[in-house]
Amino acid sequence: MKILVTGSAGFVGRNLVLELRNRGHEILGCTLETTREELEQYTKECGFVFHLAGVNRPKEEREFFEGNAGFTEEILSLLEHGGNRAPVALSSSIQAERDNPYGRSKRQAEDLLFAHGEQTGAPVFVYRLPNLFGKWSMPNYNSVVATFCYNIARGLPVTIHDPDSEVPLCYIDDLVAEFLRCLEEKPTPYGKDSRYCTVPEVYRRTVGRIASLLQGFRESRKTLSLPVLSDPFERKLYSTYLSYLPEDSFSYPLATHSDHRGSFTEFLRTPDRGQVSVNVSKPGITKGNHWHHTKNEKFLVVSGQALIRFRRVDGEEILEYPVSGDRLEVVDIPPGYTHTITNTGNTDLVTVMWVNECYDPKKPDTYVLEVEKP
Repeated sequence: MKILVTGSAGFVGRNLVLELRNRGHEILGCTLETTREELEQYTKECGFVFHLAGVNRPKEEREFFEGNAGFTEEILSLLEHGGNRAPVALSSSIQAERDNPYGRSKRQAEDLLFAHGEQTGAPVFVYRLPNLFGKWSMPNYNSVVATFCYNIARGLPVTIHDPDSEVPLCYIDDLVAEFLRCLEEKPTPYGKDSRYCTVPEVYRRTVGRIASLLQGFRESRKTLSLPVLSDPFERKLYSTYLSYLPEDSFSYPLATHSDHRGSFTEFLRTPDRGQVSVNVSKPGITKGNHWHHTKNEKFLVVSGQALIRFRRVDGEEILEYPVSGDRLEVVDIPPGYTHTITNTGNTDLVTVMWVNECYDPKKPDTYVLEVEKP
């Protein structure tokens, strides 16, 4: 389908256009550089219109109405003049419910679209959207999340007037998914008034909570902690934060503990999924000879050759598992078994190790005991 997207270079437009192209649609993108002649041609050819262009921070109040209601009227007039009854989806705002210049201009655009639908029979969809967040939103423009992400990622201060102020938020990918449903004329209704559409996934968080989470994401490079990924909002906010990292700051060092035997480097910590580390052993080196009451681990050799040995702490039999980076396999380390891992090759042995709980020096749950009895 040929799809006209106004505001195709904006935050929502860029994300939507990419996904529409992923699905094989041809995009007729309208930006500030699009000529009147090009727009006339686009409105004749298109099979669907996502009208995303608008003005929300003009220098003069009249620009609200020119950029929101006025441009909407122009698009609809061109569609009618060309006899095109393509469906039109309008990106409006929850501000349309308020009596301010921006809200009134958005409401006028909505009314124009509804009238267009009644006069032409074209399907129309008006989306009253909350605050949006996600990759490529412009900081210091229309999103508190974008501004906070940009500043915190760079160690800059953020201004919070009321930390308890609650903000309704919608993630850009959820909006794009809803627009794809709209493309099939299966939109999500907004409340009881089915004239309007919305996105099902809307999160309400305080400004203080958003800032606190983002500060935690910044500190996670030191603490090695991951966000609570089972929380959809926190997962999406973390993805958003990473997209605002300075391009020369994508990497960060880890603290490595080294000695003659090799090294041990902690990689990740989670509040509910344990921690991940990378262990390097020199040829001939054996590590371990300890056991745990409750802790359990998974060993994955990714380079080199090793022999993992077990003995139940109250038993005699020794179990052996030869492993190699040439054939990736995970070995579970159950509680109640003393265990070792020995580098049996001629090169460094690299093992990824997961443990079900993060190390706590006050409660290590680690007891020295030789696998091989004297």
